[in-house]
Amino acid sequence: MQQTDVLILGAGVAGLTTAIKLAKARPDLHITVLTKTNENESNTAWAQGGVAAVWDKKQDSYQKHIEDTLDAGDGLCNEKIVDIVVHEGPERVKEIITWGARFEKKKAEDQYDLGREGGHSENRILHYKDITGWEIQRTLLEEMDRYPNVEFHEHFFAIDLLTQHHMGYSITRVTPGIECYGAYVLDKRTGGIETILAKTTVLATGGAGQVYKNTTNPSIATGDGIAMAYRAKALVENMEFVQFHPTSLYNTAGENPSFLISEAVRGFGGILRTREGEEFMKKYDTRGSLAPRDIVARAIDREMKQRGEDCMYLDCTHLDKEGFLNHFPNIYEKCMSIGIDPMKDYIPVTPACHYMCGGVRTDEMGRTSVLRLYACGECTCTGLHGANRLASNSLLEGLVFAHRIVEDILPKIDHLSIQTGIPEWDARGTTDPEEMVLITQSMKELKDAMSYYVGIVRSNVRLKRANDRLYLLYKEIESLYNTTSISPQLCELRNLVTIAYLITRSANMRTESRGLHFTTDYPNKKSFVDYSIL
Repeated sequence: MQQTDVLILGAGVAGLTTAIKLAKARPDLHITVLTKTNENESNTAWAQGGVAAVWDKKQDSYQKHIEDTLDAGDGLCNEKIVDIVVHEGPERVKEIITWGARFEKKKAEDQYDLGREGGHSENRILHYKDITGWEIQRTLLEEMDRYPNVEFHEHFFAIDLLTQHHMGYSITRVTPGIECYGAYVLDKRTGGIETILAKTTVLATGGAGQVYKNTTNPSIATGDGIAMAYRAKALVENMEFVQFHPTSLYNTAGENPSFLISEAVRGFGGILRTREGEEFMKKYDTRGSLAPRDIVARAIDREMKQRGEDCMYLDCTHLDKEGFLNHFPNIYEKCMSIGIDPMKDYIPVTPACHYMCGGVRTDEMGRTSVLRLYACGECTCTGLHGANRLASNSLLEGLVFAHRIVEDILPKIDHLSIQTGIPEWDARGTTDPEEMVLITQSMKELKDAMSYYVGIVRSNVRLKRANDRLYLLYKEIESLYNTTSISPQLCELRNLVTIAYLITRSANMRTESRGLHFTTDYPNKKSFVDYSIL
């Protein structure tokens, strides 16, 4: 068994910022950070657009950012959390600038080149070309290297969180005093399963986009943290609100993940059109192509279905070429690689799963309903996003809540102790899997069911059909899990079927259309239900 003061699962903006701030404040603490792939692979690293913060107070204001966030969230944001994130966000962004983040500045001026995206009333998006997430990931990894008390491990896959359950106690979601003592983790290089005990644990495991066939998320986005937290009896909420990005690049090669055409392109002046050149978004919202993502994604989905087409189009042919190349070099290069010149041709686009607005329920300090367990980033439901995330608020949320988690841990850590009595992983009675096809085919069936029945538009019939199929898959996967030796593929499949169940169950519970959840059975009804909590 290994022991550590703080165990952080995940190495994106949320996890790395938490580690850096803890290490800086308390050089005597032992902090362990695990990532299931390599240090450069995270949901953060794939973020294109940028980070939203009130920067130019002559044009912008905290109140405007708050109102934009509340409007996008369609009445389900926690106003206290929105106020906290918007007001504290600029200071957190300034910190990563001091750590070396290189956001774009205007030529010949010492001012940041602030972009604008859908749902924002002002230009407030700090960015680095069209790879802002990559730049933030680079900055945080370099800053973390300065602190010798951070122990960083690549290729370690967290299997399950440790609670009283592992000591032989029967616990349920309403059992008082559930505590987290660390995690069982799989060393992918050796195949061995280790027990890591910690005084406190932080989930920063990112999203779950791989539950759908088409997603802009990397292959690692399998909802591991949410699934582990749910199994540990932590409260999970708002899982029905899955954000589909309106404009992934339509590519007949069927790439996974789908290449993202950043919303910043529309903020730069790109216009959504039909194949014939009709600007259709004004039919759905007065803001046109810069309406919030839920509105734009549904509009594109509707136009595609009405016209029987596989995609709609983003028109950038009228934009300044030099400005486009400076701001979106990777998007330009990708389009050209498949024979599309954005300066001459319309870019074919289609919606793809992009972001989870629900997740592990946390309070204003990042505390979950399980004691000694914190959560931060896309795996959480803090109340910031409500029924639909405002573009570029996600990196901001990770920075703000990482800081708040550290503020909550520091006064408590010395009063906590390592829990003894946790047994080592027991693999007796299991065998090596004989056929990997059982896992790969189940993964395909899972993604098909979610894509066809629990996508942008839902209905009671579709949700029931999805639930029936997911139950059969769940039984098959649990049988496989209980009788064969552990592999990352099997663990990810197990986690994704849990995520699929949570999304479908939550969608069934919400008998209204709101934000990212649209159902044909209640197309115009809005209730005053606050949350779906599981």
